[in-house]
Amino acid sequence: MERHIAMELARITEAAALEAACWTGRGDKHSADEAATMTIRRMFHSVDMDGTVVIGEGEMDEAPMLYIGEKVGSRRGPKIDIAVDPLEGTETVANGLNNAISVIAAAPEGNLLHAPDMYMAKLAVGPGLAGRLSLNDHISVTLAKASEILQKPLSEMTVSILDRLRHREMISALRDAGVRIKLLGHGDVMGAIEAAVESEVDMYVGSGGAPEGVLAAAALKCLGGEMQGRLIPDTTEEYERCIGMGMKDPLKLLTMDDMVGQGNVLFVATGVTQGDLLNGVRYLSNRRAETHSVIMHSLNRTVSYLRTIHHLSGAKIGNIAEAAM
Repeated sequence: MERHIAMELARITEAAALEAACWTGRGDKHSADEAATMTIRRMFHSVDMDGTVVIGEGEMDEAPMLYIGEKVGSRRGPKIDIAVDPLEGTETVANGLNNAISVIAAAPEGNLLHAPDMYMAKLAVGPGLAGRLSLNDHISVTLAKASEILQKPLSEMTVSILDRLRHREMISALRDAGVRIKLLGHGDVMGAIEAAVESEVDMYVGSGGAPEGVLAAAALKCLGGEMQGRLIPDTTEEYERCIGMGMKDPLKLLTMDDMVGQGNVLFVATGVTQGDLLNGVRYLSNRRAETHSVIMHSLNRTVSYLRTIHHLSGAKIGNIAEAAM
């Protein structure tokens, strides 16, 4: 994929973040998500690519914009799979909390998993543990292996997990093992990524959205880390939906190659609210705003951070995308 596409995608997530940030703390997650979604869809068409949304806002009959299968881009460039979450953390923005982002991943056509909108069990690690653990093992076995590989006592290891009722037993097992736990209120994508960057987190475990799992896997591939997953279809309908999407065995262990393929992957994200990896949108004097983004390439594992000052003169909610173009 052409490198200029990464900058074009960053320009898009920046605009979406600016739009979504206007709704921070207003208690209206739907308007925040709609603002980001409309912005990304509108700006996608200015990018010279022949893109297809493989992970988006949902099926065509339930998502009028950025639906799975929607064609995006000018249709004059390379054929690309697009995974997009215009606003990961809608409730986060609505309540003025941390770690909301706008995120896009891209790969050559046929590489990104068409992940259904259901839960996925996940194990995310950094380069030091990549390829050396298995989601098939019980968490106690995984922790023991990680401790030995890292030459780090369990008491000095930190594991992140979403603070959800469904994780009650796993959180209890983590505490029994004696590791430190970082409970996440929101931020499934960033929670997984944190295991592969310079942070105190050694591992991310638990279940979260399958689409978010693919987005995180794209970033982890760029960082030299690893994501393993397994879909959790709760009903016969969900199981059959997986079959209908081309999965011969919906319960198989999904590797990095299953989720993001073997080719080059791009990952771009812009912070909407303040986070551990990315700063949120910051409003400055004279109708200016600052955004903070990350751009990752798996081909050479390049990670770039981008700070941009936007002049919003004349822009209003719903028009910031035009001002950013």
